[in-house]
Amino acid sequence: MQKLSIADIQNIKKENKAKFTLRKGGYRAKVVVHMGTCGVASGASNIMTALMDEIANAGLEDIVVIPSGCAGLCVHEPMVTIETANQPPVKYVDLTVEKIKELFKEHIMGGKPIEKYALVCGGESTY
Repeated sequence: MQKLSIADIQNIKKENKAKFTLRKGGYRAKVVVHMGTCGVASGASNIMTALMDEIANAGLEDIVVIPSGCAGLCVHEPMVTIETANQPPVKYVDLTVEKIKELFKEHIMGGKPIEKYALVCGGESTY
């Protein structure tokens, strides 16, 4: 297999960024479910399943759900980060199935972050 050059990596990044950029007429939201060992042990798999069920039940295809590794805040697992266009990302912590369903309705569908479940608002984003 041929080694990738810096230019190759930059092209891959550019291609994938275009696919996952949140924009009007594109994806409604991107949800990162933190599924490191600590997250899975704390119930992140149940959070992922509940979120995917909510998306399927709503018949939506414009929400990107991405599993990720540990976010380094093990004491606050399970966690998700929700990004919507034109809003800063929000990291939600200490989640339950009931909370993720509420976040789906209020934040993802309604565009209104729920402050009482949020650890931080802002930071890195992909849009």
